[in-house]
Amino acid sequence: MKIFALMVFTVSIVAFEARAQPANLSVQDAVGQALEKYPAVRGSLEQVSAAAASIGLARTTYLPRADLLWQTNRATHNNVFGMALPQGILPSMTGPVLGTDSLQSVWGTAVGALVQWEPFDFGLRRALVGVAESQREQARAQVEVTKLQVGTAAADGFLTILAAQETVVAAQSAVDRARVLHQTVQVLVNNQLRPGADAARTRSELALAETQLIRAQQSVDVSKAALSQLLGVTPQSIAVLPGPFLQLPPSDTPPAFDPSRHPQAIAQTQEVNIVRARESTLDRSYYPRFLLQGTSFARGTGLRPNGSVGGAFSGTFPNTQNWGLAMTVTFPVFDFAAIRERKKIETFNERAATARYDQIVQDLTGQLEQARATLSAARRIAQNTPIQLDAARTSEQQASARYKAGLGNVIEVAEAQRILAQAEIDDSLARLTVWRALLAIAAASGNLQPFLDQAK
Repeated sequence: MKIFALMVFTVSIVAFEARAQPANLSVQDAVGQALEKYPAVRGSLEQVSAAAASIGLARTTYLPRADLLWQTNRATHNNVFGMALPQGILPSMTGPVLGTDSLQSVWGTAVGALVQWEPFDFGLRRALVGVAESQREQARAQVEVTKLQVGTAAADGFLTILAAQETVVAAQSAVDRARVLHQTVQVLVNNQLRPGADAARTRSELALAETQLIRAQQSVDVSKAALSQLLGVTPQSIAVLPGPFLQLPPSDTPPAFDPSRHPQAIAQTQEVNIVRARESTLDRSYYPRFLLQGTSFARGTGLRPNGSVGGAFSGTFPNTQNWGLAMTVTFPVFDFAAIRERKKIETFNERAATARYDQIVQDLTGQLEQARATLSAARRIAQNTPIQLDAARTSEQQASARYKAGLGNVIEVAEAQRILAQAEIDDSLARLTVWRALLAIAAASGNLQPFLDQAK
């Protein structure tokens, strides 16, 4: 029993440690998990489903309409001559005028069914279905926009973590050099070979390097928290794989750019199509409406034609039936003014949507040109930073040697170490800046897949 308990305890510890270890993520994993787990993507997909259901709703207008009725009432039976214009307040009365003004009441019942069907509509229902279909296509296009935005944010967050981690490495090296320098100077000061001001200066430089390291570590934590928001995990569970991002990517020719194929442009095109579909609906609204109707109903009343009243339960069930068939034609004669103004509204809406499309295309073209310019400059900088780093190392070594030989002062060494630390950071981030520019080009082009393929 003890052996079994020990085995269970051991397995639990191993499982806990396995869960505690952060999962190694590639940029492809980060983008894939963000697209799968981020609620905005799921929300966009549900909007597509809702738009598809709206198409089904619009198609139900092709079906006949059937209404059923049952009513039982207790009311007075006084009836008068005269006409009452259509309104929703006074209930209608049927039967002969008896010349009575009594508060005596009788039972009344009614049961019936009315079936209506519009055999043709001059394309109005088809236009309504077209509006719903355009809304579905717009929702689908918006899904691709959301995926592009979420995927770009995940890839950018991934690169941000790598940049912060590289900054931590450089900051840690700066701390180590500052600590060695301080310890060396402290020994010289203790042996009265250097003034105490040198030790104070190196201690200040060490504290400054440690502060920069803390800030770099904070950037790593903040970057992981931002990426974890997209992935739906804890920041502690994120460990990124550098992959090829610490190397300079090859100089490939960027693919041809067609702004009309960008998800944002496609979504805006569908927005224009929705407005045009509504305009088509208005074009088919000023036509007669033809309704094929059929009814069957029965009435019951406790009042006889001579004005006498039947028994206590007379009229509680229908006792007279009727049926009828009709073709009803209605035409909204004076709706032409309202329809005309609604057409004007949709015309202006179409112009506004088209202008937004032109703006999106223009903005995307500008973003792509900016990303290309950034990439060109980033490549030149990445080729120059190794030279800067090598010179900074040589300068730091020479300054240290001059100080040890008594030919220089501690300020020169501290300055050389600062320049070296900055050169190390610039060199480590230069290649990541190139990759970030490639990501910006992919985002402006509307397709992250070439970037993800290059990052394998």
